[in-house]
Amino acid sequence: MPTNNFYQQDILTADQFTKDDLQHILAVAKKMEKVVNTKGSLDLLKGKLMTALFYEPSSRTFGSFVASMQRLGGGFIPLQGVQYSSVVKGETLADTVRTFSCYTDIVVIRHPDVGSAKIAAEFCDKPVINAGDGVGEHPSQALLDFFTISHHFGSLDGLTITMVGDLLNGRTIHSLSKLLSLHKGMTFNFVSPDILRLPSNLLEKLRERGVKVRELETLDEVLKDTDVLYVTRVQKERFTDLDLYEKLKHHYIITPTLLKPAKKTAIIMHPLPRVGEISMDVDLDKRAVYITEQMRNGMYVRMALLALILLKEV
Repeated sequence: MPTNNFYQQDILTADQFTKDDLQHILAVAKKMEKVVNTKGSLDLLKGKLMTALFYEPSSRTFGSFVASMQRLGGGFIPLQGVQYSSVVKGETLADTVRTFSCYTDIVVIRHPDVGSAKIAAEFCDKPVINAGDGVGEHPSQALLDFFTISHHFGSLDGLTITMVGDLLNGRTIHSLSKLLSLHKGMTFNFVSPDILRLPSNLLEKLRERGVKVRELETLDEVLKDTDVLYVTRVQKERFTDLDLYEKLKHHYIITPTLLKPAKKTAIIMHPLPRVGEISMDVDLDKRAVYITEQMRNGMYVRMALLALILLKEV
């Protein structure tokens, strides 16, 4: 059994993972998949409690963390929509996390500010999982996306990944590209309007790791060579100029016609929610895995994370 390096550790950024870490998480996630499909649940975390502290709207991430904890036999305190909490009275993030660390064994937090999860971890004496910090990162989403790609292709070496949409504000893009860049021979195509390009510091990090990187404004040139088409919405909540958002929100729309040149072996992914950037009829395409595989894998991966963090041996 591999050493559990995650016991009582925070999960704050994709930067903290090594290739060995990823393989360990994937191995445990596969065990969780088998358990869910055969038994439905376990009592591994019986007596353990999780605080789900979500300052921003969420359905899938919130729901999958809650489902994961329950599948493992644990309980949770749901704080979704802080308008009903002491935050509206002016309570600080530090005081909130310190309070709920007194009640529970782990805190999962989503917050609109970059670096908020790191601040929470500094004040919390229980492990903290970053479930999204503004336009920063979303490591658990990246792990489930990584699991989905790995599960589908087996080997990740040499894949061509095309990420399209709001690359500037897309925290799922930021985290996933870091994980994927740990593998050899990877090619990234980043497709976006000029104003929504990938942050330059992240682009530089990827190049330093030796991956091939291309920045484009259209899909035409790269779609036929793409193995993974990862689509993101333009994030309205990050715009101060709503007229600009309206101009950009449907800059890319994935349709069956557009996908005709794509590989038969490719997969189409999206972290969801979608707001028109993938047409509904694409859902019938066998290459579309965003509502089926990707969502299910989210629960298996989050079950693995919770178990690894809260148990010495899994």
